[in-house]
Amino acid sequence: MNRQNKEDVDISASLAEVWRVLTDKEREVLRKNSKVQHFKRNELIYVEGDEPKDMMCLLHGKVKIFKEGVGGRSQIIRMVKPIQYFGYRASFAQESYLTNASAFEASTVCLIPMNVVTDLLKGNINLAMFFIRQLSVDLGIADERTVNLTQKHIRGRLAESLLFLIDSYGLEEDGATLSIYLAREDLASLSNMTTSNAIRTLSTFATERIIALDGRKIKVIDMDRLKKISKLG
Repeated sequence: MNRQNKEDVDISASLAEVWRVLTDKEREVLRKNSKVQHFKRNELIYVEGDEPKDMMCLLHGKVKIFKEGVGGRSQIIRMVKPIQYFGYRASFAQESYLTNASAFEASTVCLIPMNVVTDLLKGNINLAMFFIRQLSVDLGIADERTVNLTQKHIRGRLAESLLFLIDSYGLEEDGATLSIYLAREDLASLSNMTTSNAIRTLSTFATERIIALDGRKIKVIDMDRLKKISKLG
């Protein structure tokens, strides 16, 4: 399969969720106007203050949505997994991006111009409802994480972040090792804590035989205890 044919397949895969609510004509419009772009590890996909021009769907890889806070401290807002749409909220709100997005690892993204998306939404109520549901789900997750990251103690926040990563990316074939290898700085950013606190708490979890550490690999030994710590905060 040549590169162009592969990208056509990737586009079709990324649009599969919305495919069933589109007419044949709408599908053709979407197919003709979508494109695939490849991003290297840590490469920025969009930047805070940019004008939103495309709706994006992650095909392969992992993407983090983050915001730079006071003193340059980064806060990861959420992680994007295949096949998820992102980057469109700002356009619907008619404002510039409030966050940044970068490829956590080498990633492939399908981009659909927002003017094409808007035209399709105006003529297809089922498609509009699909994205209303998506935004509602994202808002619910954001609300829950806001409470968790502000009210839970450090142990609860770190446990919650590990469970969040498991839910987002799953486990490796052994059924225990997280399928994402985070630097301690990124895990701290995701958990709303300092890097030193993240390192110290991870070490404590390892000592208590809740997890095992091997470089950036994190293996969950006692899932029940991890969930209990997250729940109790």
